[in-house]
Amino acid sequence: MEPLARAIEAALFAAEEPLDAAALGELLGGADTRDVTEALEALAEHYRTRGIHLVERATRWHFETAPDLAHLLRRTREQVRRLSRAATEVLAIVAYHEPVSRAEIEAIRGVQTSAGTLDVLMEAGWIGIAGRREGPGRPTIYATTPDFLDHFGLASRKDLPGIAELRAAGLLDRLDDEDEREVAPAGERDAREPDESEMRPESTGN
Repeated sequence: MEPLARAIEAALFAAEEPLDAAALGELLGGADTRDVTEALEALAEHYRTRGIHLVERATRWHFETAPDLAHLLRRTREQVRRLSRAATEVLAIVAYHEPVSRAEIEAIRGVQTSAGTLDVLMEAGWIGIAGRREGPGRPTIYATTPDFLDHFGLASRKDLPGIAELRAAGLLDRLDDEDEREVAPAGERDAREPDESEMRPESTGN
């Protein structure tokens, strides 16, 4: 193994958080970013069949347990995080349209979105505030986070499945079937029965 690759391996092993190629180069005394990237790719290939993998998430690299071995290391039962249908819809909209404002999310969903829904997704670490839109009121805009990519095993948003892939997996058809079985669409129920957070006055800045 090349000296640079060994140094990168040691740096990532000791790092408290994922690092990108530029940060690694700086940490290793100003190593060229291109050389670091090549070494990272070689390391990733080296670990491809081992018990731990070197993976890239949102341009940052870290080690993680091989997916087929993860179950062996779970000592306690994981708490399953279940999102409401509204939260799932909002997360999908942010992922595919980011950066997006709350008003734009509501325009796509066709129903008012509670502040609580956005709070749930931010507390999960999957979306965050990306700034403010230039325009009247300068509304807050939201985008997905590196934790979102990491949780869903995506290197970047380019890896999000397309409509054809979702339909091939049966996910779109499944949602269509659920809509047909519902007495009233979720959007209509939200419009008739807003929760307390939806009834609070909306800030002019959001």
